[in-house]
Amino acid sequence: MANKHVLIIDDEPDICELIEITLTRMGFQTSSAYTIKNAYSLLKHKKFDLCLTDMHLPDGNGIELVEHIQKNYPDLPIAVITAHGNMELAIKALKAGAFDFVSKPVDIHMLRNLVSAATKSTTIAPNNTYKTQITGQSSAVKQLTKQIEKLAKSQAPVFIHGESGSGKERVARMIHEQGSRSDAAFVPVNCGAIPAELMESEFFGHIKGSFTGASSDKQGLFQAADGGTLFLDEIAELPMHMQVKLLRAVQEKAIRPVGAPHEIPVDVRILSASHKDLATQIKNGHFREDLYYRINVIDLSVPSLRKRIEDLPLLTEQILQSLANKSNLKSIPTLNKTALLELKSHSFPGNIRELENILERALAMAENNIITADDLNLKHLQTPVAEETTTTIDLASQEKNAIIQALEKTRWNKTAAAKQLGLSLRQLRYRLEKLGID
Repeated sequence: MANKHVLIIDDEPDICELIEITLTRMGFQTSSAYTIKNAYSLLKHKKFDLCLTDMHLPDGNGIELVEHIQKNYPDLPIAVITAHGNMELAIKALKAGAFDFVSKPVDIHMLRNLVSAATKSTTIAPNNTYKTQITGQSSAVKQLTKQIEKLAKSQAPVFIHGESGSGKERVARMIHEQGSRSDAAFVPVNCGAIPAELMESEFFGHIKGSFTGASSDKQGLFQAADGGTLFLDEIAELPMHMQVKLLRAVQEKAIRPVGAPHEIPVDVRILSASHKDLATQIKNGHFREDLYYRINVIDLSVPSLRKRIEDLPLLTEQILQSLANKSNLKSIPTLNKTALLELKSHSFPGNIRELENILERALAMAENNIITADDLNLKHLQTPVAEETTTTIDLASQEKNAIIQALEKTRWNKTAAAKQLGLSLRQLRYRLEKLGID
């Protein structure tokens, strides 16, 4: 880190000195400026790897500096120092392009984490061959890939929205893998799958004896993600009491395990997602507006499969390859031309997840590993728009009847019934729960 150079901008000499000492001990070179004018001069004549700036300066504010650096030095990360509790200003800075923020009085541990993350050299994979990728060459996918690459360089909270099955968790993983936290944990959690009474313990952990059944200390999801990324999927499902606690954790960058006397600092990047419209949820009183502004610093939309239908051939090829590997097939299944045309004309309300289910079911029916239009059996899924509500109810009813019939034929052997229906056991269990079949 001896070659790394950090610019510190603050009109309080004591703050500059504290940060200089901390960074020098970490092996960084430092330069200090007390005004924006001084900072502009240093930026012109020296190369920096990070800029740390206070928000209130004698000749301007930190937002101006963030915007100036974004325009003139786009590869230089800038972090802002805000007054304690002034989250509105911190969020404004993040929206303007700041890498992250730290509050006064400056916590040395948090400052070290921020500086390490901001100056970490992230290795760009050859031809962007990261572990997690989006399959497709459509303009929608290319645009999304560029947005992910840009967001990966920041620590700002991102709200990912899109229809169910469109790949929101995949997008979150890509942001994590391409960023400075890629060596640490990516912790995904489905907020709708945790019982309300266990949520606080699951998120923040608990100490032994804090409640009946707490026989030992337990680490929560925030601690598990410390140094990495916490992905809160279906965040709209959080009950109000947890929204309040989550808001505090995001604002303070600290959590209090159930039964603990003190808060514990955590270094976590928050990514969240929902298929619901949070603005509508706020209007209906189901989601806190203040939490929405904290998690929705940057908004990212994932396109539905309908908007990238030209990616269908590549997607089907990839899914069939995966199914072949799972089933130990000697050759990769294919679709005939009619089957591919049928798929292209389908509306895919369940997006890629629905495509996976359709192909898995069709493969079970196909002969010689060639999937036909009959194997897809899409006709019963085609729904006229005017009859959408009625047909959805009918389809649910038909699906329930088909599952019950299969279970009865197999004497309620779920594995055998799943095979008969062309589903995996996991998919059948999901449908049993969804349709209320006990």
